[in-house]
Amino acid sequence: MSDLVAAIPLWDWLVEPLQYGFLRQAIWVSAFVGFVCAALSCYITLKGWSLMGDAVSHAVVPGVVVAYALNIPFAVGAFLFGFGATVAIGYVKSKTRLKEDAVIGVVFTGFFAFGIVLVTKIPSNIDLFHILFGNVLGISQQDIVQTLIAGVITLTVIFLRRKDLLLFCFDPNHAKAIGLNTEFIYYTLLSVLALTIVTALQTAGIILVIAMLVTPGSIAYLLTDRFDHMLGISIASSVFSCVLGTYLSYHFDVSTGGSIVVLLTLLFVITMVFAPRYGILAQRSKQRSNPIAAEAQGQELSRDQA
Repeated sequence: MSDLVAAIPLWDWLVEPLQYGFLRQAIWVSAFVGFVCAALSCYITLKGWSLMGDAVSHAVVPGVVVAYALNIPFAVGAFLFGFGATVAIGYVKSKTRLKEDAVIGVVFTGFFAFGIVLVTKIPSNIDLFHILFGNVLGISQQDIVQTLIAGVITLTVIFLRRKDLLLFCFDPNHAKAIGLNTEFIYYTLLSVLALTIVTALQTAGIILVIAMLVTPGSIAYLLTDRFDHMLGISIASSVFSCVLGTYLSYHFDVSTGGSIVVLLTLLFVITMVFAPRYGILAQRSKQRSNPIAAEAQGQELSRDQA
């Protein structure tokens, strides 16, 4: 009897948000966005492009403002400016002696600042807070359609070019040696990155989307060495955080995007500490059991980083 009484509040906790249409909509849209972001997250993590994702996410701001001003789908403007920023980064990097991180910092802050200027000067009903942090609870049907189209295109490209993208992320020199067009793959990955950010714009916003792009892949990378397992773990952790985060945002009256990212971060911290092979506790246990091997591994890691 006591078990039944305890189960009733949990059932009410789960069912109550589903009474509202906008919350049911927010849950499945968030889950879809989490799926798309997690699929690309594995490639971004392997390639080491977290900063590139940050750059593209900030660069779409002026595109969103211009799209609203011209009364065209925001996804079109966001994608054009996001992809334009990546082209600008590649051009500046190839024409100057600056390193990629410096070029990325200059370009994305310039685009982001330009977007803020446009927000303050172009008359519109754009809420800067919603652009920065998302508003999946108030997403319109038109925005849902744009999100679905961008997400389906992203997943289709990843599925069709998954082997080429994987080889490019692991070893671009080998990919080029066997005859792959690495420049085309490079811009394909950048295009997919821009599309994914467009997909997640309404859910997490520009500021938080980078966490949805990087954290799921990082969690999976600490748990497995096989890419197919990595992909599954990444998607599972992301979708779980999106669904539970939407529930928590309703019950605690907090930002939906913030709740999702906080859950993802907590999962990452737990994984970082308790991962059976690459977690902090596992590494300490290896060091205590075999200090000589641990020291050799540390020296090898230092040489790789150098």
